[in-house]
Amino acid sequence: MKTMKLDNKNYYSNEADWQFMSVSQFKNFMDCEAAALAELKGEWELIRDEKPLLIGNYVHSYFESPKAHEAFIVDNRSKMFSSRKPYGLLKDYKIADRMIDRLKSDDFFNFVYQGEKEAIVEGELFGAEWKGKIDCLNVEKGYFVDLKTSKNLYQRIYSLRYGHTVSFVEAYGYILQMAVYKILLEKQYKKEFTPYIFAVSKEEIPDIAAIEIHPSRYDFEIYTVEELLPHILAVKRGEKPPHSCGKCAYCRQNKRLSSFIEVADLLG
Repeated sequence: MKTMKLDNKNYYSNEADWQFMSVSQFKNFMDCEAAALAELKGEWELIRDEKPLLIGNYVHSYFESPKAHEAFIVDNRSKMFSSRKPYGLLKDYKIADRMIDRLKSDDFFNFVYQGEKEAIVEGELFGAEWKGKIDCLNVEKGYFVDLKTSKNLYQRIYSLRYGHTVSFVEAYGYILQMAVYKILLEKQYKKEFTPYIFAVSKEEIPDIAAIEIHPSRYDFEIYTVEELLPHILAVKRGEKPPHSCGKCAYCRQNKRLSSFIEVADLLG
């Protein structure tokens, strides 16, 4: 049962993750139930490449507020900034400033990216309490914006879930995210909301795009949530055992051999 009121201090806490479902948690369970549950229990922590995350958060914090950006720099100075003069961003992270400059120099981005930054939304969906954090929410005009960073905006990625090659927006579950946030906002404010995505690439000369989503794309995402959520909640509550994907880092670490596989099995 939900007992806590979300705020910026507790939003990312383990307690909040147990009481609320989120899009990132839902996607984790879709990828591997065993790994997602172990991470929730504090029994497993995936060692991730920090560089893409730090670049993305550096860019996000800049457009949140000067105070948030300065706090992020203070917290991550030893990782991102040189300890020697001129004390600027390390070579691997200099692209982040170019990404910021590319966005803030664009008139259309500045025109649209107006509203409450890092707005928390919560609500009930398909029998679960959900939480979400929205990069830019404009309640008055009925839209919200998510800021995405990507290696390349036009990369083609094969998706097992879709069964064909898709864009990075589909491959990384961003349409699912927008669909859930749209429903939660419309329940909370009793009005329609339109999602938009502004994307900037991590290239030497960053590319930018303003992306809208055709409403028909939401149907598959919402169907996925409605179909999978009851089982995921049962696993999260300990009512059903988690399924192991057999291929992720958590499964590889805990893998034990017991029999042989045929060559064709290596293709899945």
